[in-house]
Amino acid sequence: MSARTQIPVGQEAIDEKGWVRAHKYLLLRRASQVCFLVLFLMGPWFGVWIVQGTLAGSLTLGVLPLTDPLILLQSVVAGHWPEMTALIGGLIVLVAYALIGGRIYCSWVCPINPVTDAANWLHRRLDLPKGWQPKRGTRLWILATVLIVSGATGVIAWELVNPITMLHRGLIFGAGFVWAMIVAIFVFDVFVARHGWCGHICPVGAFYGLIGAKGLLRVSAANRAACDDCMDCYAVCPENQVISPALKGKSGSTPLILSPDCTTCGRCIDVCAVDVFRFTHRFDDQIAEPSDPVPAPDPREARPI
Repeated sequence: MSARTQIPVGQEAIDEKGWVRAHKYLLLRRASQVCFLVLFLMGPWFGVWIVQGTLAGSLTLGVLPLTDPLILLQSVVAGHWPEMTALIGGLIVLVAYALIGGRIYCSWVCPINPVTDAANWLHRRLDLPKGWQPKRGTRLWILATVLIVSGATGVIAWELVNPITMLHRGLIFGAGFVWAMIVAIFVFDVFVARHGWCGHICPVGAFYGLIGAKGLLRVSAANRAACDDCMDCYAVCPENQVISPALKGKSGSTPLILSPDCTTCGRCIDVCAVDVFRFTHRFDDQIAEPSDPVPAPDPREARPI
């Protein structure tokens, strides 16, 4: 094993940029996730009702309705036409994620993301094999199954087992089964399938990937000529199959990561010591030109000492 492969993932970026810059987007995501969670818990815990409800459906400051579009779709399929407030709330969320990029929900909002990120970190630390890796379309089939079951039973099927909603309930009511489910997801991602839950199972991520497929916010490998093949971006990316087309594409190909699987988490930006990646918009396909090499001095022109 070469000395380079023994360097911990992200260490070169820490040495080059400092610890904070090498974790900038990770820290911002954790702050965002905690902020959303606290807003929902301030009412039940402290009686400060800025937001009423959960991520499934809420009312902010008593005027702004927000509804999970997947919940709304299951409700319609189940034969329960939602109230106008819920429809408006669902439309607001749908338009927002369609414009920005749907899977930003997975990395910047979802409270299960820190659990799966921690599982991936431990998976790497233990140097475990990637394990069971079903096809990427598996979560789409699970999404279709959720809708079929909702239509057949007349209930919003996914909400019966949705760990996101169950986590909210667990934090408020302390239900033991909820924590068992969170631990099960963690164990599944560590020992059964690397990035298994978010990458292969969760229908919520599949749904938001579909609605945000043409979203504006993108990661670009604009400086891909500087890539030194350290592979750190692949190690930390929860959907690392999205990187190669942008990073290793043919000359003239777009540097943008356009796959709807990308969660726009920014970890590839964090861990890259040579700043290959950056956040941009889907119409920015500029590529940084490699610097011209400095010519070596001609020894024949060397002046005598």
